[in-house]
Amino acid sequence: MSLRIAVRVLVVILLALGPGVPATASEVSFFRIESRADFLAGTLDGISVDRLGNLGLANRGQRVSELPEPFLFSGASYRGGWVIGTGNSGAVFHIDRGGAAQRLFNTEEPEVFAVWADPDGTVFAGSSPNGKVYRYSGGESQVYFDPEETYIWDLARAADGSLLVATGTEGRLYRVDKERQAELLFDSDDTHLRALQLLPDGAVLVGTAGEGLIVRVSPDGRARTLYDADHPEVVDFALSDGGVAYAAVLASEASLMDLSRSNAQASNGNAQQQEGGTVRVTVSTAGGQGEETTGSRPSGFRGPRSEILRISASGMIDSAARFEEETVYALHWLRQRLWIGTGLDGKLYSLSRGKRVLEKDVEERQLVVLLEDDPGPAFATTNAAAFYRISEESETAGTYTSPALDAEQMSRFGSLRWRGELRGGGIRMSVRSGASARPDRTWSEWTTPKSGTEISLSDVPPGRFLQWRAAMTAAANGSPVLGSVDISYQQLNLPPRIKRLQVLDPGEIVVPANFNAANQVFEPVHPDRQGMFTPLRPAAKRDDRRRKNLWKKGFRTLSWDVEDPNGDELRYELSFQPAGDGDRWLPMAEDLEADSYSFDATALPDGLYRFRLVARDRGEKEVDEPLMAQETTQTVVIDHTTPFLAEASRTRGGFRVVAADALNPLRRAEISADAQEWRPMRPSDGILDGKRETLLIEVPEDARLVLLRLTDAAFNVVTFDLRQETR
Repeated sequence: MSLRIAVRVLVVILLALGPGVPATASEVSFFRIESRADFLAGTLDGISVDRLGNLGLANRGQRVSELPEPFLFSGASYRGGWVIGTGNSGAVFHIDRGGAAQRLFNTEEPEVFAVWADPDGTVFAGSSPNGKVYRYSGGESQVYFDPEETYIWDLARAADGSLLVATGTEGRLYRVDKERQAELLFDSDDTHLRALQLLPDGAVLVGTAGEGLIVRVSPDGRARTLYDADHPEVVDFALSDGGVAYAAVLASEASLMDLSRSNAQASNGNAQQQEGGTVRVTVSTAGGQGEETTGSRPSGFRGPRSEILRISASGMIDSAARFEEETVYALHWLRQRLWIGTGLDGKLYSLSRGKRVLEKDVEERQLVVLLEDDPGPAFATTNAAAFYRISEESETAGTYTSPALDAEQMSRFGSLRWRGELRGGGIRMSVRSGASARPDRTWSEWTTPKSGTEISLSDVPPGRFLQWRAAMTAAANGSPVLGSVDISYQQLNLPPRIKRLQVLDPGEIVVPANFNAANQVFEPVHPDRQGMFTPLRPAAKRDDRRRKNLWKKGFRTLSWDVEDPNGDELRYELSFQPAGDGDRWLPMAEDLEADSYSFDATALPDGLYRFRLVARDRGEKEVDEPLMAQETTQTVVIDHTTPFLAEASRTRGGFRVVAADALNPLRRAEISADAQEWRPMRPSDGILDGKRETLLIEVPEDARLVLLRLTDAAFNVVTFDLRQETR
């Protein structure tokens, strides 16, 4: 991702350059980093981004536990701590507030995607595949409910105290009472019921995967679809203090579910461990034939990978936040804010009054569980499984590292300016440069300029990419804030590159699309004012670069395609030489701006020639030496002479003719007898492609007018009366 801002300074500024570095007169450009999205593209260590888009020291986050399992999927508050469901051995753990982890029990199935804990210490765990609900109490566990479904996706307590169980792949919601009697509360047309959220009135929100539906199910089982999302998966809910609910919807390759049709036939009740450690669950969808999905992202889907929806108490739904590149795994409402756990970069966000704040950036790539804690939520990661807590204290130091900023060409860097407040703390900037998009050992060492809000980068080597780093430290009376960073740079002047130089067919010319021969001067201008070659008078100049090809006998056209790496304006000059004339080039045209040149080739006698194009990236008034590129055509035949008859004689039934041309092969031979239509003639060898061809022509014996028309490759045309030629 490039944060390059297209800011161009109209005045040419010359920067001081080191020895051996070519001078430049390119326009000065800037990298400008000032928004929340700009800062979030970098790496944050002990740093957060607030809702105004400022960098600051984050609340201290502490990894309190690492679990001996590769994956972690679910969690709930439990006896002053938390209970956690894992994979791939179906283990359920208790983690106390100090981080000590104790294994409570194991399910027979490998994954635990759902857990629920009652205040009395009873734990319920939903296992998958071959999904069952386990009950743990008094140090023992047993199967509490077997719905004979593949997956148990979520568990919740209903208002009447019964246990709600959301399943797949049949998409059913069960209600299990205290006597372990189960009833089917809701049977969805969708494949999976992925998430549950109990509402204050006793109804429950159900989120599906496959069609991405949000359904409200009343206590008596009446269901009403509130929303049909573009995203195919509803992954989690959260309920605010005021009764507003939030839903996270996904269309992401990084989803824990694989909704692809290609894998649907392989659905045999087994969770699959994919490369990289992500657990994918093979499921089927109701999509049309030919659809391809990776994770839960259908082929051709153009929306963001994740979106947060706001659901009012009356059922109105609107968008609260969108994550273009990140996958949202978990939601939680705490301290008047919505907390959001994401991957694939393991980031914790909060959302307050529509403003997104990056609260924490952890080493693990997927933050999948958010749980109640004080002062901030506790959270858990998968791949690898770890457990974190947030404290009220801020970090005393942190580092922000920007992404590699792309100047698009090798550039010289001018100065770095930053805006912010120290508040008694400190901000120390470092910068490095390189030629590769990913920083590696070929990059320069970090340069730490002198302190200040405007820093010269004269010691930073030229490069295409630049990366900056801000080390922030707190003081007793406050922590610093960084609001924006501007870095000026100037591309080193590089020569233009000629991608193509070609000579069009004889007589073919290139004119602007608005050229109209009926109302514009089409004749050559006076040769005394144009030198030896007479070009076409150009049409009136317009901001229209479209071209069209026309025909003008005797003219030739040179056409080219040239690009300049710096985007500089280019000027062209043309020269020519008779083939074999050594290195002597004769002037033809100078200071051209167009990408083609049509000229009257009758100024040159018949023969072989070469043409040279020189492209320069600087006009004569520029202070620097122009950089140039040149290209030469292959040998070009200039031929104004028509074909001729080397031999012509009468035969029984017609004529025998040997047609020839001095420089070009013949391209067409046509015959007309007594003013009838022209018909093509085939030479005796079957292909008309040589400078000398034999034609056997049959015509009626009483024909009074026999015309032979010959055309060569230069489109020179001549007509002969064969009766006259053979007298």
